[in-house]
Amino acid sequence: MAGKSNKAKKAKAAGSNSAPANIPEPESKPVEPSVLASDVPAAGVSPPNGEANGEIRNTDMDAHTEEAPAGVKEEEADEKSSPGKQKEGEMGLYSVQVKVVQSGEKLELQLSPGDSVMDVRQFLLDAPETCFYTCYNLVLHSKDGSLHPMEDYNEISEVADITTGGCSLELIPKLYDERSIRHHVKRSRDLLSLSNLHVSLSSSFALHHEAGDQKTTDSGKQEAQEIDGLGFMEDVSSSIPNLILPGPKDIKCIESIVFSSFNPPPSYRKLVGDLIYIDVKTVEGNTYCITGSTKGFYVNSSASAVTLDPKPSKNSHESSTLFGLLQKLSPKFKKGFREILDRKASAHPFENVQSLMPPNSWLSTFPLPEHKRDAARAEDAVILTYGSDTIGMQRDWNEELQSCRDFPHTNPQERILRGRALYKVSCDFIDAAVKGAVGVINRCVLPINPTDPECFHMYVHNNIFFSFALDSYFENLSKEKKPTPDDGPQENSAQTRSTIPDTNADTPDEAQIADSEQATYDSANNDLRGTKAYQEADVPGLYNLAMAIIDYRGFRVVAQSIIPGILQGDKSESLLYGSVDNGKKICWNESFHAKVVEAAKRLHLKEHEVLDGSGNPIKLAAPVECKGIVGSDDRHYLLDLMRVTPRDSNYKGPEHRFSVLRPELISSFIESEATSKQSEPKAEEESEAHDPATGSSETSIKDDEKPNEKDGLTPSSEILFNPNVLTEFKLAGAPEEIEADEALVCKVGTYLTDVVIPKFVQDLCALDISPMDGQTLTDALHSHGINMRYLGKIAVMVKHMLHLWALFVTEVVVRSAKHVVKDLLRATDDHDVGPAVAHFMNCLMGDVQPTSVKGASVQSKSHKKGHELQTSKSIRGSTRRAHGGQALTKGSVSYTSLTSDGAWTSINEFAKSKYQFEVPEDVRSMVKKVPVLRNLCIKIGITIASRKYDLQASTPFQVSDILNLQPVVKHSIPVCTEASDLMEAGKIRLAEGKLNEAYTLFSESFALLQQITGPMHKDVANCCRYLGMVLYHAGDVGGALVQQHRELIINERCLGLDHPDTAHSYGNMGLFYHQLNQVDLALRHMSRTLLLLSLSSGPDHPDMTGTLINVAMMYQDTGNMNTALRYLQEALSKTQRLLGPEHIQTAVCYHALAIAFNCMGAFKLSIQHEKKTYDILAKQLGEEDSRTKDSENWIKTFKLREQQKQKVAPGSTMKAIDLLKTHPDLVQAFQAMSSNPAPATEGLPRGRGIDARAARAAADIRRKAAARGQQLRQNPAPAPTGQNLSASLSQLLNIINSGEVPASGAGVKAESSGNGNVGNENGNETLHPVEEKTAAPVGLGTSLEPKKQKSKSKATSS
Repeated sequence: MAGKSNKAKKAKAAGSNSAPANIPEPESKPVEPSVLASDVPAAGVSPPNGEANGEIRNTDMDAHTEEAPAGVKEEEADEKSSPGKQKEGEMGLYSVQVKVVQSGEKLELQLSPGDSVMDVRQFLLDAPETCFYTCYNLVLHSKDGSLHPMEDYNEISEVADITTGGCSLELIPKLYDERSIRHHVKRSRDLLSLSNLHVSLSSSFALHHEAGDQKTTDSGKQEAQEIDGLGFMEDVSSSIPNLILPGPKDIKCIESIVFSSFNPPPSYRKLVGDLIYIDVKTVEGNTYCITGSTKGFYVNSSASAVTLDPKPSKNSHESSTLFGLLQKLSPKFKKGFREILDRKASAHPFENVQSLMPPNSWLSTFPLPEHKRDAARAEDAVILTYGSDTIGMQRDWNEELQSCRDFPHTNPQERILRGRALYKVSCDFIDAAVKGAVGVINRCVLPINPTDPECFHMYVHNNIFFSFALDSYFENLSKEKKPTPDDGPQENSAQTRSTIPDTNADTPDEAQIADSEQATYDSANNDLRGTKAYQEADVPGLYNLAMAIIDYRGFRVVAQSIIPGILQGDKSESLLYGSVDNGKKICWNESFHAKVVEAAKRLHLKEHEVLDGSGNPIKLAAPVECKGIVGSDDRHYLLDLMRVTPRDSNYKGPEHRFSVLRPELISSFIESEATSKQSEPKAEEESEAHDPATGSSETSIKDDEKPNEKDGLTPSSEILFNPNVLTEFKLAGAPEEIEADEALVCKVGTYLTDVVIPKFVQDLCALDISPMDGQTLTDALHSHGINMRYLGKIAVMVKHMLHLWALFVTEVVVRSAKHVVKDLLRATDDHDVGPAVAHFMNCLMGDVQPTSVKGASVQSKSHKKGHELQTSKSIRGSTRRAHGGQALTKGSVSYTSLTSDGAWTSINEFAKSKYQFEVPEDVRSMVKKVPVLRNLCIKIGITIASRKYDLQASTPFQVSDILNLQPVVKHSIPVCTEASDLMEAGKIRLAEGKLNEAYTLFSESFALLQQITGPMHKDVANCCRYLGMVLYHAGDVGGALVQQHRELIINERCLGLDHPDTAHSYGNMGLFYHQLNQVDLALRHMSRTLLLLSLSSGPDHPDMTGTLINVAMMYQDTGNMNTALRYLQEALSKTQRLLGPEHIQTAVCYHALAIAFNCMGAFKLSIQHEKKTYDILAKQLGEEDSRTKDSENWIKTFKLREQQKQKVAPGSTMKAIDLLKTHPDLVQAFQAMSSNPAPATEGLPRGRGIDARAARAAADIRRKAAARGQQLRQNPAPAPTGQNLSASLSQLLNIINSGEVPASGAGVKAESSGNGNVGNENGNETLHPVEEKTAAPVGLGTSLEPKKQKSKSKATSS
């Protein structure tokens, strides 16, 4: 929404209207962006004073003034987020005055003609002056005096022309009805709570720092002390309580607002306008009974009466709003409500915005907050039903979704409206589906087919169709008879199964049940992926259903919108395309086929022929098992899209019929083939120059892999895949064509195993891709087109890399344990869910032994046999329980017989079967328990208490530690492809060093997403990150900090408090604060970074070493060299252990130590460590590489400085020895850093900075600029470091250097003067402050970064 109030305009009047520094005014006008909520000012906030020295006067990132550090005003920050907004005319923003009739208050909006009336209403809901008005009409007064009523779905330009000026809006109260008055009361309750305010820890840091600045007026630079909790994070379990912080305390301004027991109004009162009665108790202790009528609210005479007295009270007050009435009744309410508004106004605007898809949290506050009486909360729990707002209110989800898809989208504004409607409806559907699925699993919804077998039970609730997809993987392990192609599972949608008869009626019920369970569970993810693919294809006239997969309490529920008419009687004649009986009868319709062919072209699917059961050839362009149905609304729906991509030729056999390739792999293969075709006429070595990160092969295609006629690849043909090859379906056509189709699919499988996976492993070892936890590992694999079933294969290939081996083993263990827990939960009664979860976690993390002789004897027989028996019975028992029947007695207590050995045996068996991976024997001692605990809780939806756990105990968890079990959701919410394209184009411009063009593109993408998804979306966070990078390289660190803070808030809200991206956001915030000389704030953010990284990956990860180096540099700049050396030594030690002594990242650590010793004047030690850097670079990169030469220049610089030092003064040796005796930690550090490193595993070149996602942009900028001979902005000069060195360290260095230490600050002067002599650092402070703080010969550290970031960031940004 492009609106802002007059107070925002005044608050920003002093701000600059110029574009960011060094960025010229953009030539092209971006898409009109929405104004951020930060444009809304806090009451009484005055604009900050700018400062030229780079100090932060107000670092709290205030929500409404959002004062940027380094003297950058809020106007500058907001202008930078919208580069075209230099003038109102450019953006098409016009002043419109709003008058509130009820109160007479006036405010001013800045509106665009393209804004909708709904946008205006949303802004009025956010504005403090109008937030409690819900029932009103808007009337636009034009300049000529005419009145224009405004409908909600109109654009302002459709009502009147506001570009002429002189227009005003009037907010006129509207009569209430039963629905609107209930909504008004609910809105009033929500406004009185601060539970929706999510304050970021970063904002708290800034507020605390600002309060500290007001107490201290020292202008000199103070030595930074170690902050509590900032360490090496070796004991991660003790840091768990530090992750979750208590939320804001509510401000009490009213005792209670509840619906009165007089409701509903008697009929004779309804006839005179009474709609609702409300009982209110104020803080003063007074009670009132309030009547809500069509005209508003007033106090009646029934406060203490047993019978209703509807007459107004003697001292009656009335108001059109409930808040207006309460402010007249209670002075304390008026004061408290103002405090609530001020509290919300003081927060960052993004902290007030609600996330439509919040992530599950695996930790909750401890100790638990008191659960107090709350009549309003109880009413909501009773009144609200699963998936609907009020009783009887049900939405036609399918009609809403398909109508939104039918919206016109020929111009940008139409596409924005269509995208916004689709996103909102999809999110609402997901929310309703989750609530409905929980109700189904909790047996609150009855099946529509209770006489059918239990696994076929289907449910309809709130116009959403629910069906179970049970995990029978364990049960299949115990089966002796494997399914054959003739009796393969039927992948029929539950909706089609409910109305379209199945011809395979002779199959026994048990076999049908088992096959259907396997089919539905294994194909659920594929069906969701296929639905997404067809939605993105967006073929006119071809529709898909809204779909979500919900995992809860061990059950998987598939939720879909309902095809109109599908549930009303026999609709078998509505099937026009595909098959419901595994290909025995295949339906076909010409009109339907034409639409499917159009979609197939966009999905790289081939039109082909298959034979039905009678041998008749049928032409299809989709999988045989898909179903094309015409609903009663005459729309063509395509269902059951489990095999939109070809089958994986590396996994053969009926049990792997659902093993299909990922669409990312198909795209990568097609791009690789296109690249190879283009390079055929050229020399073979020229094809090696293509960047493998874009999906093409790093090496040239071998002769036997080159496209040929047999593979179905001719130079003039497009690559299309037959989805029905390598299946049980019989194909028609020439044998040569069938053979070519099969060869093409097999070639993709070979491409996956021979090219993609080895290249992925190479990037992992080179740290070009650096996943931190299970989620980022999954995202990295999927972005490269690798299925998770290859997890075990890749784990073996990275065994020589300790951190990668631990990461992959952890992921295999967690994914296997997830299925064991789900199996356990399905067999558990409601009252045993908490004890069962706690018991399993004790078995996994502790050492649970059999409790009886009988149990021990059973356990000793065979883990496998016992597990198969247990899981088989528990699955059947849980199925009966979930559908309303009684659970098996044995299944209900099965969790108590599980032991640690049994749990790990089950995990090992599943890992062997699913991932072909042999879990190491020492896995229980090898895996990092906290990352395993976190990953498992996230995957299952478990929430535990955030307390310190003794994970070395036999039973570390109690039942009271299990606080919640939340549903885990997979969905098909549409993405904004136009915004994604703009972002990708911006990345290209950023890599080329075209900052202005990149800024414009990122701003357009940001504006587009802001209008479609709102600010709480991960893609918006990516835009903020890249905008921050552009501003940073343009020299505006303050503006970059504002954007980085936005990204941080969004990541916390959309990804989670401890997601690795959130950790990197904190790290970047710390580095930006460091650039602004706010070391205390920087260290606090780095402390949070270390905590989050240790929770997600454990203390041993290369990203931890990069963070430790940055922390060391911050301490180094403040003169705290003792602490800095300890962090550098820890970084070196971790790097040598994880990557090896000859990895380039190890060279970075040595270089950081050399710089540290250089700052201390210990030039001999600088030379020693820089020589180690040179040796590693020369071996890995060659002596002619620019980075190796940079290191050689560093050595020359250090030698020159050493020669300039004077000889040591007499007696200093004994003084240095005395100092060493009194500082044993220095002795240990010097010895460790001076000694030769111990042999470690062999590593590959390239290192990693703190934030590979954003750093790739900086690295590519430098690389491209260097290639063109351009120079980028020099960094701000570092603050002096020598003046705060302790006397003891200075005297100690006399011995080391055989000379006197320069006077205070002399060494720094030499470095600062060296900046002009030695070279430019090219702005690398975002990655490693090591290079930033010294006079670097042209980029030792900086030249290391571009190479190491090139491929990694492409992977992380995909």
